[in-house]
Amino acid sequence: MLLYIHGFNSSPQSDKAVQTAHYIQQHYPQVDFHQPQLPSSPSAAMALLCNIVEQAKRQGQTLRFIGSSLGGYFASYLTETYGGRAVLINPAVKPFELFEEFIGPQYNPYTNEHYQLLPQHQDDVALYNTHVIRHPDRFLVLLQTGDEVLDYRQALHKYHSCELHLEPNGDHSFVGYEQQLNKICKFIQL
Repeated sequence: MLLYIHGFNSSPQSDKAVQTAHYIQQHYPQVDFHQPQLPSSPSAAMALLCNIVEQAKRQGQTLRFIGSSLGGYFASYLTETYGGRAVLINPAVKPFELFEEFIGPQYNPYTNEHYQLLPQHQDDVALYNTHVIRHPDRFLVLLQTGDEVLDYRQALHKYHSCELHLEPNGDHSFVGYEQQLNKICKFIQL
């Protein structure tokens, strides 16, 4: 099972998500690929993700995750909790701190959803923090120094024992992501 987890105010229609789905369909059509639209509430999003993962585990499937930004944060939690392997793309490290500046009205341009980001959401997302990565061999972390949304150094510090791929410049979307898909699929052992 491969679960692609999109970021905050994103969707399976984002460029990375579409590129990933196309690549998997073209090269690994036998893979049970999931790419859900996450609810805006962190606890509802995690409930959906855990349901997918638990169903895959019951079926004896190998767990694999690709997470971008907030999706990388969620993928860390899922990998540390359930096992498997994960590739994190410019992952959020402390989204509960970032949420502080986003409390209030939000709009997801992919889904046209208007919603309120509440202080409770900040508390909820903090519940999924993996303070220490206990299984660094399970992670490949792709970072670009030009990320304008997240400080890549936080991820560099948190995931220092993991396999790291650090590129100069770029941006939060991870410029050239499509060229990383072969490496990603090898790491997660498709």
